Amino acid sequence: MKIMKEFKEFAVKGNVIDLAVGVIIGGAFGKIVTSLVNDLIMPPIGRILGGVDFKDLKIPLYSAEEIAILKDKDPSTIPYISYGQFINVMLDFLIVAFCIFMLVKVINVLRRKEKKEEEKPAEPTEKECPYCLSQVPIKATRCKHCTSHLEAAQHG
Repeated sequence: MKIMKEFKEFAVKGNVIDLAVGVIIGGAFGKIVTSLVNDLIMPPIGRILGGVDFKDLKIPLYSAEEIAILKDKDPSTIPYISYGQFINVMLDFLIVAFCIFMLVKVINVLRRKEKKEEEKPAEPTEKECPYCLSQVPIKATRCKHCTSHLEAAQHG
């Protein structure tokens, strides 16, 4: 029972829940980026390069005769270096990395802005009496310690 209690405390902590949400959203974001690259970015690039589908770009590791023999048996056993798929994955990575960079940049700007607001000095609530050097409320017209007129001292 103690283990269940410890697990419950661990699982309900904010960091674990935030991490879980981040992983789920990250997975969904990865699918969006993969679709963006495969369905929107690569087709026009392939068209510009002469109708190439990057998924089909690969280098066979066997000779043409060996490939013909393997195709008859089981085409899925033919090994290739699929550099076109690698290009797609690299573009996925670059887009995700750029999006994360921009997100971190925005967060840092907001943090700097928040920090500047915190660092602003508070408006003074007291002032010093020029006669007795005691602290009195900022709106006071007479010093509560020496009873001097403060407005005349400030204006004159």
